[in-house]
Amino acid sequence: MKAVGIVRKVDHLGRIVLPKELRNIMQIHPQDGVEIFVDGDQIILKKYNPACVLCGKMEQLFYYKDKIVCQECIQEISKYAQNVAE
Repeated sequence: MKAVGIVRKVDHLGRIVLPKELRNIMQIHPQDGVEIFVDGDQIILKKYNPACVLCGKMEQLFYYKDKIVCQECIQEISKYAQNVAE
């Protein structure tokens, strides 16, 4: 992990502001998601990159029952279901 040397205070609502320079480096844009992890006494922020829950691909994604699945996995599941039904 790299130390950046930037300190920000938490406001009365618990918010912090990510500096513009950091957002630019990490390519974080308004409305992008950020994942929050806790590791011991550390809080880790990571840019959220949605991926298929089955294969991990990040292209052609769809939400199904609050899960993210790619088009390729949907097609494979559909073929599997047809074979099982026969």
